[in-house]
Amino acid sequence: MSAFDRFVGALARGLHMLAAAWLFVLALLILADVLGRGLFDQPVPGTAEVVANSLVAIAFLQLSHAIRMHGMLRAELLQPYLPKALWRWFIVVGYIVAVGFFLAIAYASWEPMLSAWEIGEWQGEGALRVPTYPLRSVVVAMCVLAAICYALLAIKAVRGEDAAAGAAAH
Repeated sequence: MSAFDRFVGALARGLHMLAAAWLFVLALLILADVLGRGLFDQPVPGTAEVVANSLVAIAFLQLSHAIRMHGMLRAELLQPYLPKALWRWFIVVGYIVAVGFFLAIAYASWEPMLSAWEIGEWQGEGALRVPTYPLRSVVVAMCVLAAICYALLAIKAVRGEDAAAGAAAH
């Protein structure tokens, strides 16, 4: 499993870097739009549509990396009061719930994604129309990857290899 875990980690890091580069390009686009609007009274057409669709994709592309880095929000209110073994099982249950949550999102998003590909769904009017099917595909794929990341964390926690699960404050 460690080779698979390393592969998922490398994939998560790569997607994180892709999202960071995409965000940088969006910043340049927004800058060009603001300068064009302010200096020449000519905004960059379609900036709002590109930014709106890109932000969702960027967030989902970073999801797996955030999970692997234990960067997701977690309530640790009970941690100081529970024995280490019980805390570890609380973490395992949380990871399993997260697997179910992200698989449910992927499942619920599957049909709309297929439909968007089938009809060639687009968003926006006028200056620029942005295809929605790539965004819908990113959401489904990144939810599946998030579920895999949480499943790997659950396995590590059961084995006692997950530092977050074993770090009860006493």
